[in-house]
Amino acid sequence: MNTQSNAVSGVDAQRVVPEAMAETRPLYWSVRRELWENRSIFIAPLAAAGLVVFGFLIATVSRAMATRDLAQRAAVLGQPYTFASGLIMATALLVGIFYSLDALYGERRDRSILFWKSLPVSDLTIVLAKASIPLVVLPLLTIGIIVVTQFVMAALSSLVLLGSGLSVATLWTQLVESQGMLIYHLITVHVLWHAPIYCWLLLVSAWARRLTFVWAALPPLAIAVVEKIAFNTTHFANLMGYRLSGPEHYDMGGGAGHFMLGADPGKFLSSPGLWIGLMLAGLFLAGAVRLRRYQGPI
Repeated sequence: MNTQSNAVSGVDAQRVVPEAMAETRPLYWSVRRELWENRSIFIAPLAAAGLVVFGFLIATVSRAMATRDLAQRAAVLGQPYTFASGLIMATALLVGIFYSLDALYGERRDRSILFWKSLPVSDLTIVLAKASIPLVVLPLLTIGIIVVTQFVMAALSSLVLLGSGLSVATLWTQLVESQGMLIYHLITVHVLWHAPIYCWLLLVSAWARRLTFVWAALPPLAIAVVEKIAFNTTHFANLMGYRLSGPEHYDMGGGAGHFMLGADPGKFLSSPGLWIGLMLAGLFLAGAVRLRRYQGPI
C-alpha cells in the first residue's frame, strides 16, 4: 500500500509541476523573443552609460585636476551623478516609448503576426510580454546600469580625492543613500505612474495602420486644443504634463534631480492619480489584447 501510494503521489507531483511551468513558459519565451528582436532595449541605455563615463573621465582629468582648491575639486567630482542617472533614465524612457509604439504594429506590418498566431500562445500572453518590456525589463536594466555607472564614477573620484589627501567617506555615503531614492523613483514613476502611457501606446500600436506616433499624440493634442479654444483653460494639458513628468516634479518643486530630494510613499500610494492611471492602463491593455485578436496584417 505504501509503495502504491508513493507511486501515485509521485505521478501527481510530476503532473502538477509541468502544468505550473506550462502556464509561465509561454510568457517567459515571449519576453525573451522581444529581447532578441529588439536589441536597442539594452544597447541604448548602455551607450548612454558609456557616454557618461567618457565625459566624466574627461571632467576628472581636466576640470578636477586643474582646480587647485581642494574643496572645489571635490565639488566638481560630485556634480555629475544626478545628471548621469537622469540621462540614462531619459534614454530608457525614449526606448520604452518607441518600443511600445512599434510592438504590435511591427508584427502586423511585416506580417509575422500570421506566424505567431499559428503558435499555441494566447493574445493576452503576447501583449503582457510586450508590456513587460517598458514596465519591468527596462526599469530593472536601468537600475543595474545606473548603479554600475555611478560606482565606476565613484571609483574614479576616489582615486582623485585620495591623491589629493581628501576623505572619500562622504562621497560613498551619499552614493549609497542615493541608490535607494533612485530605485524608489524608478518603481513609482517609471513603472506605476507611467503605466497608462505605455499601455496607451500599445493600444495605438495594435490599432493604427500607419503613423503610430501621430495617432498616439493626436487625441491628447486635439483635446488640449479644443479646451483652450472653447474654455481658455489648460487643465488637460497640465494633466498630461503631470502624468509625463511624474508627481515629484510638482510635489517637490521640479527641477533637475528632483527625484533625489525625498519621497513620501504614503502620499504617493494614496494619490487618486495613481489608481486612476492604473485602471486606465488595465483598460488600454484589455483593448490591445482584443485588437490583436481580431486585427490582421497590414
